[in-house]
Amino acid sequence: MKEKLQKVKQILTNMESVLIAFSGGVDSAFLLKVARDVLGNRVLAVTAKSLIHPLEEIKQAKGIALDLGVKHKIIETQELSNPRFFNNSKDRCYWCKKELYGELADIAGKNNLNYVLDGTNFDDLNDFRPGMKASRELGARSPLVEAKLTKEDIRTLSKSIGLKIWDKPSLACLASRFPYGMKITSEDITKVDKAERFLRGFGITQARVRHHNGIVRIEVMDEDISKLSGEKIRGQIVAYFKGLGYLYVTIDLEGYRTGSMNEALQKGEITSPQ
Repeated sequence: MKEKLQKVKQILTNMESVLIAFSGGVDSAFLLKVARDVLGNRVLAVTAKSLIHPLEEIKQAKGIALDLGVKHKIIETQELSNPRFFNNSKDRCYWCKKELYGELADIAGKNNLNYVLDGTNFDDLNDFRPGMKASRELGARSPLVEAKLTKEDIRTLSKSIGLKIWDKPSLACLASRFPYGMKITSEDITKVDKAERFLRGFGITQARVRHHNGIVRIEVMDEDISKLSGEKIRGQIVAYFKGLGYLYVTIDLEGYRTGSMNEALQKGEITSPQ
């Protein structure tokens, strides 16, 4: 693992100056910390702000960048105004990242920074991520992938170098809560965000609210399924979710798993953009 860390440091040293697409998650925070240690003030963190990103993530990204002493810029993106995104075909993420990384490349150029980087890790290569194609087309690089650092590696190393959020749960873009082919609206995105924040209020740190029109499918870690099923909490969740407009509130007995909406792709149920 130490050899992988050294490889990341060498990659960054060779780059000399970088812009990092910084979500505020563990992976991009780890990359930002290492880049700051290696390159000093030749690092710029850029965070995208829009309805598809939970507001608390933006706030946390600000705090992390401040703690690390890294220059930080927040840009506003307009994914929900792009029909290629909100119509939610299976290549939705491609169009999102194409817009974002095009803008990041412009910012890097204006600030005389040599490379645009992202926090993609080696495990991410096993999932369906069309956004990675867009970032590569626009010249972005993923040092954590190049060094073959897995999610577990990154958490372990993050803890060892004193990164406070080393055990922070993953929190993907809110658009990932919608089945492919279902139009994504600002109203529904806001509904999902509120629902997930409500669940976290019970101490459930890893939760996904999958939106199926009038039905909501809640994914949590295995150990939290019984917690949700308790009579008192269950009643509060049902009342709140129905207040948001859901007709039926369900718990997915398979529990939380990354990219569960991609299971339809794996089974061939979605074969082309809709």
